[in-house]
Amino acid sequence: MKNILFSLFLITCFNNSFGQQYIPYYATVASQVSEEDVLNNLTEFENLGVKRRGTPALQNTLNWIKNKYISYGYSASQMQEFSFQNAGTTCKNLVLTKIGTVYPNTFVIICGHYDTINGTGTNDNGSGVATIFEVARLLQNIPTEYSIKFINFSGEEDGLIGSQHFVSNVVNATSPKMKIKLVFNIDEVGGIAGYDNNTITCERDTGSPTSNNAASNTITNELITCVGLYSTLATQLSYTYASDYMPFEENNEIITGFFETNETPYNHTSNDVLENMDPYYVYNVAQAATGAMLHFAKASTSALDTEAFDQNQGISFFPNPTKDVLNINFGNAAQTESTFSLIDINGKTVLQQKFTAANQVEAINIKSIATGMYLAVIENTTTRSTKKIVIE
Repeated sequence: MKNILFSLFLITCFNNSFGQQYIPYYATVASQVSEEDVLNNLTEFENLGVKRRGTPALQNTLNWIKNKYISYGYSASQMQEFSFQNAGTTCKNLVLTKIGTVYPNTFVIICGHYDTINGTGTNDNGSGVATIFEVARLLQNIPTEYSIKFINFSGEEDGLIGSQHFVSNVVNATSPKMKIKLVFNIDEVGGIAGYDNNTITCERDTGSPTSNNAASNTITNELITCVGLYSTLATQLSYTYASDYMPFEENNEIITGFFETNETPYNHTSNDVLENMDPYYVYNVAQAATGAMLHFAKASTSALDTEAFDQNQGISFFPNPTKDVLNINFGNAAQTESTFSLIDINGKTVLQQKFTAANQVEAINIKSIATGMYLAVIENTTTRSTKKIVIE
């Protein structure tokens, strides 16, 4: 992937000058990262072979990633493939979207590439893939205020082609432009076998344009704090470059990232294999990444919160899954002035209807809405209720 030219300084986080607090529920979730799952995923990634552009191994890896997300409870309707041309071959980025309950059209992106060159790339970047898997698995049932996009990029090893395509043809092509809170990149976090891999490098933007550097510095300091709060790792601060957050940086987005501190000498070679890295380090990195994503996306702080759904109001949507018609039982919110919105996985409001005095049950015609997963939202002067809806 890249070589670290220098590091700026070492920081160990015991407290936070930015007002972050230790949240016990976040620690509980982060502690559920599975060392066994991390090892199994690294092994499976390695067994898929050299994931070079145009190879069956690259497509097989994409299919494997999709099946992993399905096994975690996500649906096919939450996943999108974005194809692009790379040296005469077709490659694909995979994007999994989890809709936020308060800011559904603002995205926290966690990303890493899955393509490799010259070897299986178990560290570069199977370690990033395994880390993102654990974050996705653990956050699947936890409501977050911000929407999350888990992105597996291809074409990174050929010059960030996949992430460049995504920024140009998805982020900037969305109308209005996709709103991104931050981009958190995970690349080469496997360490070196036999070393004391106890420090993770946190990367901040120091390049041009400079208008987003201060925000990146703030976010990266928040990342450093999360590492200290939710993992056993120490931190080292360095700068961002030469990975999939850079096209976002050039697009004036706020970026941060993880990179191993003990840098492997085996990346881009046939020796980039499991026996030459430290899977327990990846396990620790995954804990830190999970805590950070809970913080960045503003996740619920209690296991009792299943969705941002006001049970006191008694609002319900049925049937779910549904087709053609979605019924809303307004419960105690009947006869109030309310607004219903249906929001797709890209954060776009595809249907909206206002009620000056809602009946107990209102039927919404959804025949024109494409199949997929949506967020149904009811808002009035006293409450905001959301529910995931599947349209078949």
